[in-house]
Amino acid sequence: MSDSVWQIRRPSSGIPRAAAPNLRGMSRVELGEWLTRELGAPRFRADQVFGWLHLHRVDSFEAMTNLSKRERAALGERASLDRLQVDTVQRARDGTRKLRLRTTDGHAIESVLIPNDERGLTQCISSQVGCALDCRFCATASLGFTRNLDTWEIVEQVTRARELLASEALSEGAEWTPRITNVVYMGMGEPLHNFNQVRRSIEILTDDVGDAIAGRRITVSTSGLVPAIERFAREGLGLEVGLAVSLNATTDPVRDQVMPINQRWSIATLLAAVREVPTSRRRRVTFEYVLLRDVNDTDGDARRLVSLLREFRCHVNVIPFNPHPHAPYQRPSDRRIQDFVAILREAGVQCWLRTPRGDDIQAACGQLAADA
Repeated sequence: MSDSVWQIRRPSSGIPRAAAPNLRGMSRVELGEWLTRELGAPRFRADQVFGWLHLHRVDSFEAMTNLSKRERAALGERASLDRLQVDTVQRARDGTRKLRLRTTDGHAIESVLIPNDERGLTQCISSQVGCALDCRFCATASLGFTRNLDTWEIVEQVTRARELLASEALSEGAEWTPRITNVVYMGMGEPLHNFNQVRRSIEILTDDVGDAIAGRRITVSTSGLVPAIERFAREGLGLEVGLAVSLNATTDPVRDQVMPINQRWSIATLLAAVREVPTSRRRRVTFEYVLLRDVNDTDGDARRLVSLLREFRCHVNVIPFNPHPHAPYQRPSDRRIQDFVAILREAGVQCWLRTPRGDDIQAACGQLAADA
């Protein structure tokens, strides 16, 4: 297809650049280099400051009590600790929480906390204000594309969620605070379109001095941005974190309609790129498949999906469409969903049927649309 058929949306604004850098968005190595350059501080200061930011989650430089008064004053003059503001927190019947957060330039984004089957929670975080792509089943696509999130804005979603959990545990007199054990980049936006900021945020979130989330418990989702998948493969990210590919169709004509990005990179081109992603023995590539009634949910679709993915060491997340007012689709019947899944499982495909979580507060997959 020619480039004129489909284009990635352009942002309406850039990432705001404050006069002073926000230290929350620096990896520990970057922080050490900055502290040495700006303050002449010894290297061990990086561990201390990084711990204050991401382990203790302090709001001010004054709280960093193992730094000298001179160093704290210098940090206050040369650096920022800006935060995302929490607008609202909604709680669904199943315990899922949706956080509506506000950026310093006034935009709203959403992040979701989902209780795991075992102890702990999975957090679904956003990477853009709106989205650069236009998947037809996704509510976020209706917002257009405002801008990428900065590294600190991505990490801050986890920080704010941890603070919420600690506050709830304290008010309820709980013996322990629930932990965020898994992070999925599946919220608002196309993560691989914001590659540099997402990669740096992963480095921060997995750092042992901070949140210490295991890389094997982090998954980055993509709608099929092939050049970025190729970079993901080239830079070995598949050995650090998981990759989830939003497929959602088994033929190009259907995927062209459901996911217009397919007009640029076909299913065959997409799968060729995924084939080159190195993975560890402990991880499989995930293919996500949103079931849309009378669009991609037939027995024939299920059999074609088996054929397409037979060569991959993967599992498939089957996601019944979560209705919202921004898309014309409907969820298939329970019988149709079960028949589709049965065909995959009988063919030996590792398949998970995603139970809707938080759909009563518009927090389920494809429903995020913080547009005010």
